[in-house]
Amino acid sequence: MPKDHDSFTSSVWLKPPRTPSGQPSLSRDQIVRAAMEILDEDGLDGLSMRRLGTKLDAGATSLYWHVAHKDELLELVVDEVLGEVYVPEPGDTSFRIGASVVANGMRAALLRHPWALSLLGRHPTLGPNAMRMGERLMKLFVAAGFTGIELSHATALLNSHAIGAATAEAAVKAALTRTGKTYGEVAEEVEPYLERLAPDNPEYTKWRHEVQPLNRDPEKLLENTYAFGLERILDGLESWLADNRPGQ
Repeated sequence: MPKDHDSFTSSVWLKPPRTPSGQPSLSRDQIVRAAMEILDEDGLDGLSMRRLGTKLDAGATSLYWHVAHKDELLELVVDEVLGEVYVPEPGDTSFRIGASVVANGMRAALLRHPWALSLLGRHPTLGPNAMRMGERLMKLFVAAGFTGIELSHATALLNSHAIGAATAEAAVKAALTRTGKTYGEVAEEVEPYLERLAPDNPEYTKWRHEVQPLNRDPEKLLENTYAFGLERILDGLESWLADNRPGQ
């Protein structure tokens, strides 16, 4: 039986706001900012309510006035991350540029705060920043011509690409950090194994040798992979719009 506060429907945003009695010594914003500093430094394992209280020089009462437990705190910090994603107004730029700005902003925010990747989907994203971002994103896509369920599909496709790319990039960076080695050092260690497999994998080996000079900078490679995917997604969305706009 899952804990009540671990339920998908037990969101901090679904609870009625608390009416303060007296003057709380800390604000919710202070708590969220301090929690993000710990998370950026040490990840999810480094965050505890006790450590947060120590950092803020505050007792449990001050913290628990704003959040009942750690899960609620994590909802707040995820919404803060989503608040870093800028969505242009539809009239400010073209659909293609606007969608690119959103995807790039989502990927960048998640790479700044990679701990947030594992929290997406744990609770409904109903915070003010998430709702504001969603509303503006829908306006951007509606202005381009998307309606109905296709509007949901198209925005989900854009977000999924940005989140997926950030997940892959964060995983590579975390793996290199764990090994304490550079990408070049890891590649050098793996090379003999790949060469042994070469006779059974001729097409892969041919391709690997062709692109090897381009793979020396993993961050650049991942960035180019993301950019290529984003451009192809936007090509497809614009093509779909051209074929499915009312009156076509």
